[in-house]
Amino acid sequence: MVDIVDASTRSMMMARVKGKDTRQEVEIRKRLFALGFRYRLHDKKLPGKPDIVLRKYKAVIFIHGCFWHVHDCSLFRWPASKKAFWKKKLAGNRKRDIENIESLEKLGWRILVIWECSFRGAGKKREKEIDTIVKKTGKWLNSGKVSSEIKG
Repeated sequence: MVDIVDASTRSMMMARVKGKDTRQEVEIRKRLFALGFRYRLHDKKLPGKPDIVLRKYKAVIFIHGCFWHVHDCSLFRWPASKKAFWKKKLAGNRKRDIENIESLEKLGWRILVIWECSFRGAGKKREKEIDTIVKKTGKWLNSGKVSSEIKG
C-alpha cells in the first residue's frame, strides 16, 4: 500500500508526535496533584524513564499510547505500508517495555500502566474517564498491589 501523503509531509507529521508531556500525561498529573499526590517526572535514573514517579509509594506510572506500545485493543492496528519497518520498530518498543518493567520490579518498584484507550472520549465523557482513572490510580497506590493496568 502507498502512503497517502508525500514523504516530507509524513516526516513533519511524525516529528510532531510527542514522547513525553503528552495531553494524557498532563491531564493525569494535574488531577493527581490536585488530590495531594506528589511526584517526579521522567526520572532518567529509573529503567524506562517512567512518566510519573511517586517515591513515597515506591511506584511508577507509565501512560502508554496504544499504537506505540502495541496494545491489544481497538485503537491498535498494524500500518499498511512499510510493514517490515513497523513490525521491527514496534516489536522493539514492546520488548523494551517488558525489560523496563522487569527491571523496575527487581528494584522493588510498583508499576501502573495507563493505556490511551482508557480515555479517548471528548468533552464531559473524557472528564469522567479521567476522573475514573485517577480514582483507580489512587486506590492502586494505597492498595500495595505490585503492578496493574488501566485499559479501555
